Amino acid sequence: MPRTIDVPGLPPNNATYSQAVLMNGLVYVSGQLGVDPATRELVEGGIQPQTRRALENISAILSAAGTSLARVGKVNIFITDFSLLGAMNEVYAQYFPQRPAKTTVEITRLDKGGLIEIEVVAEA
Repeated sequence: MPRTIDVPGLPPNNATYSQAVLMNGLVYVSGQLGVDPATRELVEGGIQPQTRRALENISAILSAAGTSLARVGKVNIFITDFSLLGAMNEVYAQYFPQRPAKTTVEITRLDKGGLIEIEVVAEA
């Protein structure tokens, strides 16, 4: 039976999904934007601050599920401009030295006008 993981202070963008679900020894984290938990607005400064904030939010969710970024096996990244990929990867590499499997796709638009959204699957 799936168990939902919700971290107070990091609400989902809407009530139709959980921040994460723990099922069969894996934690599936819903896509996270670079939203500051205190203001609930996108952080300013572009792709690097938004990437960092999204990964910090993911780290908090994984911690609440009893795991960490070190146990992430798969990352899916949605980015609105592939020309920002290098700058995003500079931040990304600081959080994932273990180099999990990763897919990055360019999309037209994200909620709140975000530049990046990140979702992960981690071992519990």
